[in-house]
Amino acid sequence: MRRAWSGARWAAAHRWSGHAAGIAGGGLLVAAVLGEGGAESRSARWLFAAALVVMALQVAACRWAPVRSGVIGVGLAGLALMLWPQFLIPSASVFERVGISAFWALPTVLAVLVGGYPRLMERRHGRDLLDARRAQQLELAHDLHDFVAHDVSGIVAQAQAARFVAGQDPAAALPALERIERAGLTALEAIDQSVALLRDPDLSRDSLPDLEGLRGAVSRFALAGDATTSLEIAPEAEDALSRLGAATIHRATLEALTNVRRHAPQARQVDIALTLEGEEVRLSVINDLGPTPPPRRHRGGTGLATLAERLRSMNGTLETAGHHGRWHVTVTLPADRSGGSPCPPAS
Repeated sequence: MRRAWSGARWAAAHRWSGHAAGIAGGGLLVAAVLGEGGAESRSARWLFAAALVVMALQVAACRWAPVRSGVIGVGLAGLALMLWPQFLIPSASVFERVGISAFWALPTVLAVLVGGYPRLMERRHGRDLLDARRAQQLELAHDLHDFVAHDVSGIVAQAQAARFVAGQDPAAALPALERIERAGLTALEAIDQSVALLRDPDLSRDSLPDLEGLRGAVSRFALAGDATTSLEIAPEAEDALSRLGAATIHRATLEALTNVRRHAPQARQVDIALTLEGEEVRLSVINDLGPTPPPRRHRGGTGLATLAERLRSMNGTLETAGHHGRWHVTVTLPADRSGGSPCPPAS
């Protein structure tokens, strides 16, 4: 309790430092007007000591005071420091007075530098910390969207299928319920992994998805729906992907399959191919739109936009287009000829 009280009083002193600098500057100016003239007088020594106190308060105001009160207080104190020596030398010429004022303006400039620089660094550090937290939050949101949304959409599709067949043949609903259970466990595992990454970001080195995980995800997608799904991965394309590239291909495929469930639930055919074309690894996901077009969604997600941004950062591309009743998603990445680069450190 005592420590909290001391901290509150210290914070209050910081807030009032701007007012204190302004009041002290005003007091210095009044004392100079009412004091004895002459640079060698006794009052001159006291005024000089008071000027040192005003300088210290200026530093404190630049360091801790709120911006508005700090600017006003430091400005008033600076004006007082420039003017107080004038009353000690009444016979000084105009040029001498200008020189004296310019000299006594230097302490204000020094106070702004000494008090303002650590304040600027502290604010910059706080902004960098907020940016880092925001980046971590966005990364977590992307992971949840890429992996959890895929499994949740599968749960929804299986639940809808089970609802239609349960009334006619309850036994036929059991396989769907088993697939719902597996998809739910997979989604929980993805959530646990995301939480683990928040606790220990270094785990991201070993947690990147790969093409083997992609094969499992495509198999689960095929089991969860009626669409015939094919997956072809050329060996040379797999060898030309770094760990980060394989993880990006994994994410892109999940995003495309999730969109098939959302926007083309009646699709009958989904073809996925990963090939090497020259110096590029190309992922192609093609699906038909089904016998009847699905209802138009008024609100879409941000998965493709996020994926496109991720690919641009890796010098890759994302293209989506519809041709003759089929929807094409094409992703390209530069081939990695180094034999698979290690995962970069987590940021």
